[in-house]
Amino acid sequence: MHQLTLRQIEVVRAVMLTGTISGAARMLNVSAPGISRLVKHTEEALGLRLFERRGGVYLPAVEASAIFDQIGRVFGNVENLNRAVASMQRGEAVDLSFASAPSVAQFIAARAVRTVRQRYPDLFIDLNILKIEETIDYLMLERGEFVMMSTSIENAGISNEIAAEGRLAAIVPEDHPLAGFGRVSIHDLVKYPMIGVDPDDPYGAVCAAPLREAGLPIRYSMRGRFAQTVVSLVRHGLGVAVIDEFSVAELYMPGVVRLPLIENAPITIYVVTKSGRVLSGFAEYAIQQLRRELVRATESRPWEQRKAR
Repeated sequence: MHQLTLRQIEVVRAVMLTGTISGAARMLNVSAPGISRLVKHTEEALGLRLFERRGGVYLPAVEASAIFDQIGRVFGNVENLNRAVASMQRGEAVDLSFASAPSVAQFIAARAVRTVRQRYPDLFIDLNILKIEETIDYLMLERGEFVMMSTSIENAGISNEIAAEGRLAAIVPEDHPLAGFGRVSIHDLVKYPMIGVDPDDPYGAVCAAPLREAGLPIRYSMRGRFAQTVVSLVRHGLGVAVIDEFSVAELYMPGVVRLPLIENAPITIYVVTKSGRVLSGFAEYAIQQLRRELVRATESRPWEQRKAR
């Protein structure tokens, strides 16, 4: 029994739609003799008459009506498939859920999401802000595909991959005595009221590392739960702080002066996922953009161009 090929189906449909061999040839951008030969060969192979020829016009044969109905359905399904593909390419009717530590979310994640939105204009994006203790449940219960964290997660079911390496920086109010310095030491900062995150918090421990390594006591006059809170308190003149550079990566930050630390104070950003989970193409693209924005933040640092004291 002869099986119709996709090419035969395409040609038969073109003749059906245009009514002529020449019209079908133009529609498919091929030669008319080739169309004529293929139609004849198809009819002979099937042992059926597909068209009635009337003065050069090809009309669907009555006995082949069931075949033409099925051909119409096949192409209707192909069109539906193409629409579905186009919808996926735009991100329509699909979701991307991921989360970020507060330090990455404010500027870095926002920039990356802007690029994701440009590529997938109809993609629904659910961006959560998580502390480290919330990350395991978020990933293990598959509430989202990945998390950007400033510390790794120690759990057998969790995978950590380095996304970027950055540094800690000092921030002071713009009218502060240290504001005119080119860079500062942690020993300079401790002469003034300091603001920080609880050093028992994993992120807070990273920010407090320069104090510990210098053998200085960790005494904060004020504490905030998130990096953004610390920045706000500094902006209002309530103290100075050590913070990760990604939290202050915006070009313009009125009221706050960013200063490089003399001490070596690194920070690592991780892509954290559930082990074994296959990420969607949207998630992979988002991670790619997040990595790019993290690297850009470490490469630009316009605030490091200030004149050294």
